[in-house]
Amino acid sequence: KATAATAANIAAFEARRAELEKAAAEKRAEAEARGAQLSELEVTITANTGEEGKLFGSIGTHDIADALTASGVTVNKSEVRLPYGTIRQTGEYDVTVHLHTDVEATVKLIVVAG
Repeated sequence: KATAATAANIAAFEARRAELEKAAAEKRAEAEARGAQLSELEVTITANTGEEGKLFGSIGTHDIADALTASGVTVNKSEVRLPYGTIRQTGEYDVTVHLHTDVEATVKLIVVAG
């Protein structure tokens, strides 16, 4: 809805915009701090494997988010990005964690046989 551009309405708009910009800056700062912590992490997940390092099942975003949260940095499964699908082999992987519109972190994930 449109409102008249009176001095009172403009002042209210500017105050609301300042609040929203402050909240957005705080969220981005928090995401950057989490990103710095995540970039330093190296997470190992042990999985049951068959011949040639092939996993019985797969490792998905939920498993990775749980491993990262257990390492001390809270991560939601919706923040973990696996563009090539779930992990089905042992090895080392670089996993992208999307924390904010402008903030992404890369975590080294090691999948070992267990």
